[in-house]
Amino acid sequence: MDDNLQNRINELIRNPKNLGELTDADAVGEVGNSSCGEMLRLWVKFREEQGRRVIDRASFQSFGCETAIAVASMATELIRGRTAEEALAMGTGQLTGDLGPLPPMKIHCAELVEGALRAALASGPEAPTPPPTAAPDAGDHLLGSLLGAGRAPKQVVLLSPQDSPEP
Repeated sequence: MDDNLQNRINELIRNPKNLGELTDADAVGEVGNSSCGEMLRLWVKFREEQGRRVIDRASFQSFGCETAIAVASMATELIRGRTAEEALAMGTGQLTGDLGPLPPMKIHCAELVEGALRAALASGPEAPTPPPTAAPDAGDHLLGSLLGAGRAPKQVVLLSPQDSPEP
């Protein structure tokens, strides 16, 4: 990975945008990648703007590498103000934003973010209801909330290289 890309990733790790649960979200998507053990949850909140339903805010939690966190941070900023259809039309190359092209060994990080976005927006205009907030004893983090006791089981979509969307 070149130094310029690494510096941009480091900046987003030091100052991530939109990290954490969005409690009043209209939609939530969760994905995991079996080949590297990463998981990502993405929350989306909509608003009405000039007769269109657009993304007002998005946030994420990641159990993954620095690049996945950086791409999720960038993507949550880039989808703001877009309709679900416009956000779904964005590919991995667009979701990386100012990070620019990722090296081949890191493309799966952008695919993870794209997968979470697609999972959140999969139902079109009628977004799915977000899961309840995890109990404090389950941990205030993605893995703890996925493993939280006393709640309905979660469905986690595991992406394999052959199932990953085309860039």
